[in-house]
Amino acid sequence: MGAMPHIPAAAKPTATRKDVARLAGVSTAVVSYVVNGGPKRVSPATEAKVRDAIAALGYRPNAAARALKLGSSEMLGMIVPDTTNPFFVLLAHAVEVAAAERGYALLIANSDASVTAERRHVESLASRRVDGVFLSSVLFEPDLRDLEAADISVVLLNHSTDSPGFASVGVDLRGGARVAVEHLAGHGHRDIGLVMGTSTGGGQDAREVGWLEGIRAAGLVPGPIVRAPFRREDGYRVGLELAVSTDRPTALFASSDILAVGLLRAFHESGVRIPEDIAIVSFDGSPEAEFSWPGLTTLAQPIEEMARAAVEALVGDGPASNRIFPPTLVRRASCGCQASDPLTPRTTAAPHRLG
Repeated sequence: MGAMPHIPAAAKPTATRKDVARLAGVSTAVVSYVVNGGPKRVSPATEAKVRDAIAALGYRPNAAARALKLGSSEMLGMIVPDTTNPFFVLLAHAVEVAAAERGYALLIANSDASVTAERRHVESLASRRVDGVFLSSVLFEPDLRDLEAADISVVLLNHSTDSPGFASVGVDLRGGARVAVEHLAGHGHRDIGLVMGTSTGGGQDAREVGWLEGIRAAGLVPGPIVRAPFRREDGYRVGLELAVSTDRPTALFASSDILAVGLLRAFHESGVRIPEDIAIVSFDGSPEAEFSWPGLTTLAQPIEEMARAAVEALVGDGPASNRIFPPTLVRRASCGCQASDPLTPRTTAAPHRLG
């Protein structure tokens, strides 16, 4: 008689709750109590037997059935405009860690800064009945009707204005931009331009408002404003244009690190020295700012604090509120503060408390 044919692991029957109960010597109800954490208590010894049986059989609870049982999918959704931007990568990771500490998994969607894609993701998450959604919208006033209709809580991320009825978490963009201008003016610069990232959301960005307020407070005439999408290649393009411009300022505030990194390369290639010929301060505090050459002076966002606040607002017991965090000025060589190794930056608090 020939040997029995090998059955691939994928073809083996899936273990059931009854299989676990049989191996552990308990009822299926007890298995349910262990898997769902209740509603009845199970002795430590019995729970250990059930856990051992689950591990031995490779049992996986049915997620959909578990969600119905608990009234929760234990899943949160997050929509960001650009999953290639280092800031949103860090923010998504921090939110994922904070959510996991509370027993939730995180489903991340990328809108590519498209209003249409954002709405499609909102509809998808609403239909999946996630327990809550973090939304970093491309709009100043996003359409949340689908989530409201599904009774799904929302926290607006990277959102620096109050949105009545919704919790939101953001950083003081306006105050941070003022600090950037004050810092450059403190280095003696009288001609400070702005490289402003653009989005599809419309409205004036708070960083532009803060830049202009800082210019006026210092008694300066506004330098040139150049607008470009939040991408490295667009920062590079703008830098090449500024390098040969007769209207080139002596200092720039770039509204994001990712734009500033593009500027750095363009200036290097064009023979424009930083900070001798042009000084730069940017916004975000991403790793790219630390690892660029020279290191970028930047207004760093407290990403981990913001992520914890967002998770608490979404799955905690507190009322909906608007949390605005102050950024911190991290001084490096791009503004003229220091010419030391950018991997050992001197971090200081912003000149004054924001917000």
